[in-house]
Amino acid sequence: MKTDIEIAQSAKMLPIREIAEGLGITEDETEYYGKYKAKLSDTLVNRVKSNEDGKLILVTAINPTPAGEGKTTVTVGLGQAMNKIGKLAIIALREPSMGPVMGIKGGAAGGGYSQVVPMEDINLHFTGDMHAITAANNLLAAAIDNHIHQGNVLRIDQRTITWKRCIDMNDRALREVIVGLGGKVNGFPRQDGFMITVASEIMAILCLADDLEDLKARISKIVIGSNLDGEPITAGDLKVVGAMAMLLRDAIKPNLVQTLENTPCLMHGGPFANIAHGCNSVRATKLGMKLADYCITEAGFGSDLGAEKFFDIKCRFGGITPSCVVLVATVRALKYNGGVAKAELSNENVPALKAGIVNLGKHIENMKKFGVPVVVAINRFHTDSEEELKIIENFCLERGVLTSMCEVFARGGDGGTDLAEKIVKTIEMNEKNSKNTFSPLYDEKSPIKEKIGIIAREIYGADGVSYSAKAEKNIARLNELGFDKLPVCMAKTQYSLSDNPKLLGRPSGFTLNVREVDISAGAGFVVVLTGNVMTMPGLPKVPAANNMDIDKDGKITGLF
Repeated sequence: MKTDIEIAQSAKMLPIREIAEGLGITEDETEYYGKYKAKLSDTLVNRVKSNEDGKLILVTAINPTPAGEGKTTVTVGLGQAMNKIGKLAIIALREPSMGPVMGIKGGAAGGGYSQVVPMEDINLHFTGDMHAITAANNLLAAAIDNHIHQGNVLRIDQRTITWKRCIDMNDRALREVIVGLGGKVNGFPRQDGFMITVASEIMAILCLADDLEDLKARISKIVIGSNLDGEPITAGDLKVVGAMAMLLRDAIKPNLVQTLENTPCLMHGGPFANIAHGCNSVRATKLGMKLADYCITEAGFGSDLGAEKFFDIKCRFGGITPSCVVLVATVRALKYNGGVAKAELSNENVPALKAGIVNLGKHIENMKKFGVPVVVAINRFHTDSEEELKIIENFCLERGVLTSMCEVFARGGDGGTDLAEKIVKTIEMNEKNSKNTFSPLYDEKSPIKEKIGIIAREIYGADGVSYSAKAEKNIARLNELGFDKLPVCMAKTQYSLSDNPKLLGRPSGFTLNVREVDISAGAGFVVVLTGNVMTMPGLPKVPAANNMDIDKDGKITGLF
């Protein structure tokens, strides 16, 4: 059996010019990055603004496990399947981060016969967006320390600086560092740290900005700390907004690529969902809705993280309304939630499946709270028994939710036509009966603690919320500065509905622990850190990078 990278390397890609032409995009609206990649210009974005919006479909999942759920694979396969049934569809995905690529996951552009290509380019440097975001982030960091070194006219209180440097790699040794060592010429020593690029506020801003002007306005609002009087200091005060935006000039433009079956894909932005808002750019999604009848996008990790932020942050800021949610589940993952070890997941275990299926039930309930219809995609593995599959199907049927056996990994678009048809039918029936009552979960003008409490209770199933002394102080400060009337972006483990990764299934009777609360004023949301979640991941004992290589002819192996 071919590996994912072997399948991708044998793909018959069309020149990206032809993919663009199929969407009605002209030569002048396309900026080529080689033969199979392109950026789409502001001219195109402005030209299609008056087009009617296509239907927006969100693909999300149950809580991820070491077994994997195949959310991106289903997203890609669904886009291919839509075209198989005669619908003009486009996919809108996030760009992979180099950290997970070299760490645990390996490549992140789908799998099997439902991949986005050129897979090697996408997983490595792609069009340079990640590097541009890293550079803009670190320009601001350098400007802060330089300003202090050059006399500190703004009277920045070094003890309050919250802006961190970033790098697009899992490197736990950089979580906490000391900068400015080595004497007077190197500046003033202070404690600092790094986060991974995808957790940077610059990434969030890029993914939420409407255009370059909005990007600059958002960057200018970034709060990096306070002065000695306790007043906020912003990127605008440091006068580097223009330079930062200049570095992001090309990065803000959506990237156009294709799937193995030549379905167009807009791949742009890459915030993680456990420590950031977990959605591709508003710009790419809105453009996709203008270019096709169906725009299929995904939100990172389980619906308790990515989907909640998609609805409460991205849809709110972007003014977009989803038509359907696809919730991806696997027999293997549900058995894992029922207590089965990873090594035993291929064996039939009906009792474990019945114990773990409560996780799927909670995610179905959560999605219905936003007023959007749900279809469950059962990502089928060859080890799944008919009895196990029937249990999931009946479980969903009892909750009034359609299911589809999805085989897009093995069969590409042909393995997802049933899912595509059920989604189209669900959307049409919902519109006919005027049942799409989408709305965010909370009022963003509510107090910070009230918003956190609503998410904790309604989405996670917590009994309550506990705040550290630091978090209490943070919230009081944000209230004082007028930053309390913004949406909240929860940073939480992806492995559990709770903030404890060991609590699988559908935990109850737990308290959500909030340890820190910060402001991303440019992005427009409050960041809430819970449990032990880190904004800089580490590499595993055996990183995926250990199995990667390139031969003398430039052929890559082991990337996925």
